[in-house]
Amino acid sequence: MKSRSQLIRIVAACFIGVLAAAALAGCRTTPATGEPPSGYSSRPALAAALALGRIPLVDTEPPVPDSVEAHRDLVFREVDGLELALDLYRSTALDGRAPLIVFVHGGSWRGGDRDDYRRYLVDYAAKGYVTASVSYRFAQQATYPAAVDDVRRALAWLAARADVYGFDPQRVALVGGSAGAHLAMMVAYDQRVVLEPALTIRAVVNLYGPADLTSEFARSHPTVEDFLGAEYEAAPDLFRRASPIVHITPDDPPTLVFHGTLDDVVPVEQSDELIARLQAAGVPSSYHRLDGWPHTMDAAVEVNEYCQYHMDRFLSRYL
Repeated sequence: MKSRSQLIRIVAACFIGVLAAAALAGCRTTPATGEPPSGYSSRPALAAALALGRIPLVDTEPPVPDSVEAHRDLVFREVDGLELALDLYRSTALDGRAPLIVFVHGGSWRGGDRDDYRRYLVDYAAKGYVTASVSYRFAQQATYPAAVDDVRRALAWLAARADVYGFDPQRVALVGGSAGAHLAMMVAYDQRVVLEPALTIRAVVNLYGPADLTSEFARSHPTVEDFLGAEYEAAPDLFRRASPIVHITPDDPPTLVFHGTLDDVVPVEQSDELIARLQAAGVPSSYHRLDGWPHTMDAAVEVNEYCQYHMDRFLSRYL
């Protein structure tokens, strides 16, 4: 459940010289298409392609163009001696209220940074959306449901300032990656707790996030235990309540899912089960199961372009 920036740091540690050259190849090297990018037969094959500089990586710290205004470090909550903040981006050319996309970063619920999503934040602000990326308490600071509550608080803070930042509180999407996708789904699917003022979540994008913490893989995973502050044997109902799939109901927002078959951090079976539950409940959903790609696969230019291509169409339809 590592963030995109963590993936780049890990791989770079192994292939510093050639990977730096690959990263400098930059973003947008080929036109975005709806066809899935060719994957790799195994993780060693993927590592070899990285070592040879055959997988250009996105620029995770793109400059903010003059056409986009950035509002950074907006504190939305003070809790446990911490200041939690969000960043917001919007086009200077916006006329009227635009849809809002809120991004929730990954990092195993223990790390990561809201700026990890700057690539998406800048790109989607340039496309005419207002975009925001939120921080939350990590597991070592406060266990579940603290992080979920923090995301809800961020949404309520934004809802109260829709007029200030020029977005439509009735047209909102949540986008999360890995652990951030888990938090986004928990907020979107579990409507037992709704903070006022409220945003209307009309769409969810899940990038390789865990959906069932009671699965054999998750319930004995130390990262999950740290996040929940308990072991499965002692608190099985806690693991169940913290699983997005148990909160799915027919009125949940349409969901777009991306997951790679080489993911050894969050197994692809998590998204297989999620889609099955969404379809059984009649929730509109779309699943992009990318053969031969790992966790944080959208760090690769061609995968990022593919994800944005399908996100564009999904968000246009539901927002």
